[in-house]
Amino acid sequence: MNALELAKTAAAFLDEKKAVKLNLIKIEDISSLADYFVIATGTSTTHVRALADELEDKLQAEGLTPRIEGHRSNSWILMDYGSVVVHIFTQEARDFYDLDRLWADGEKIIWQEV
Repeated sequence: MNALELAKTAAAFLDEKKAVKLNLIKIEDISSLADYFVIATGTSTTHVRALADELEDKLQAEGLTPRIEGHRSNSWILMDYGSVVVHIFTQEARDFYDLDRLWADGEKIIWQEV
């Protein structure tokens, strides 16, 4: 699975689990951190944990295991799949860290149409 396919798959799994404000940003041309960021919001810390757990389970079934940053009780969980980094926030944390603005130079991908 290439990086774009992985990012789209992660976004689709998060969408199925009712993540909100789901953005996929291509950053490979502006950063060496990853090729894509997937940014999603959960409606509560419980929802954030459920989103992370679901994504981890679904992608492990495909043979992919992330490095996870952020304690499961936090309002921000980062899941690093190498070429794709998934950020799952509560709305308050997303507003505070504002990754969408920080990475505005990246290319926003309409993941449902790609």
